[in-house]
Amino acid sequence: MDDNTQRLLDIFVDSFLPLLKAGVAFTIPLTLISFTLGLILAFLTALARISSVKPLAWLASFYVWIIRGTPLLVQLFIIFYGLPAAGVTLEAFPAAVIGFTLSVGAYASEIIRAAIQSIPKGQWEAGYSLGMTRGQALRRIILPQSVRVSVPPLFNSFISLVKDTSLAATVTVTELFQKAQQITATVYEPLLLYCEAALIYLIFSTVLSSLQNRLEKRYDRTSAK
Repeated sequence: MDDNTQRLLDIFVDSFLPLLKAGVAFTIPLTLISFTLGLILAFLTALARISSVKPLAWLASFYVWIIRGTPLLVQLFIIFYGLPAAGVTLEAFPAAVIGFTLSVGAYASEIIRAAIQSIPKGQWEAGYSLGMTRGQALRRIILPQSVRVSVPPLFNSFISLVKDTSLAATVTVTELFQKAQQITATVYEPLLLYCEAALIYLIFSTVLSSLQNRLEKRYDRTSAK
């Protein structure tokens, strides 16, 4: 092994733990917090979009239209770099959480709305015939069935969010990708460090995909009983 190969190997080994720590300390929490809040926002938005209250439905549609029609990177810049001009200054991590939450809320709301609307109208009518209100029919009949439809695409959104959190580096959150940039600035090996960061993202995504498959199989077995 020549000296340059040994040097690259040493850099890879020495940087792996700091990158992994940045992923565990920032990337994973950022993903979990944003996705949890985003799901709550998505559920409320989906209900608003199918609501018979038109102003509420229009407001929800407007929010989805804005978020889906603009790049996530631009949204993060507006929140972190733009809002201070309006007197609202946020720390980097909360700013990233807000940006990712709004993004998840808009995209996941479409998944949830589609899942709810995929349930045949006869299921609603069955609930009404039993004396249920619209809310009771939604909670007791429609939502349990729509969960089965929406879980796979929602989990895919979660895995995508893990990778999208690399954008948080642009608003100075010291997550995995930002850490790779910092180490690159000291050792001048961008190809090695960015490939190493990609490897760790791949590990995270693979673990989550495996978890997704297990959950789906378990849910299928439970539903089949």
